[in-house]
Amino acid sequence: MGIIEALILGLLQGFTEFLPISSSGHIEIGAHLLGVEAQDHLLFQLVVHLATVISTLIVFWKDIINIIQDLLRFELNDNTKFVGNIILSAIPLMIAGLFFEKEIEALFSGEVLFIGMMLLLTALLLGMTYFNRKIKGTEVTTMKALVIGFAQMVALIPGVSRSGSTIATALLIGVDKEKATRFSFLMILGPIIGASLLKLKSIIGQPMSSSTEGEITAIALLVGFIASLVAGWISCKWMIDIVKKGKLIYFAIYCLIVGFIVIFHSLYF
Repeated sequence: MGIIEALILGLLQGFTEFLPISSSGHIEIGAHLLGVEAQDHLLFQLVVHLATVISTLIVFWKDIINIIQDLLRFELNDNTKFVGNIILSAIPLMIAGLFFEKEIEALFSGEVLFIGMMLLLTALLLGMTYFNRKIKGTEVTTMKALVIGFAQMVALIPGVSRSGSTIATALLIGVDKEKATRFSFLMILGPIIGASLLKLKSIIGQPMSSSTEGEITAIALLVGFIASLVAGWISCKWMIDIVKKGKLIYFAIYCLIVGFIVIFHSLYF
């Protein structure tokens, strides 16, 4: 992977992790078009996901500090309930990761036709939120957190947007727009960190890459990290504003168009 490929894939990871257009789907499409087997580069994935985590921490640093302070009081309050719901929402994802790891990995085989079809599913889910955009939402309850968690589990499929599926599901079951966005972005921190640790475990013991063809250089990793960090920070703040204004329909249209283009390209080229 060269510097240009690292820059493009880093930008794709950063922007699409928060925008409801499927980061995994776009990374697969980007890798396919660039001729890069991105799923084989565990170190690159680790680096760009770390950048995504940092961008989330930057945007929500005040919320995170308040949550930590309330947790240290060791009493039941809004933030301890929030953390409890975050943990609950991660259960479906953990079950899928433990019992269906090979099946999930098989989906990341560069099959762009399947990704195109899943982008259409994302478009449908986002489009449905248009019809309840004016409804005043409520808090994230225990049951709603579990439902959102199942939406996050489905988003393991490439082409299904994680942020899109979780936020759209939250809105469709009556969660307030701002609370849905906050919950969606903070609930991903644990899974991303956990997945990154697993990638780190698989990397430990492997020889460091040199500048030979097909391997990732330190400069390419740095470029990918910075690109993903900056793009993630921008898209995270942008997405918060988008959800508040009820403009998810535009991303539904985008996913619809890209999905059909990908399907057409896969079938006829």
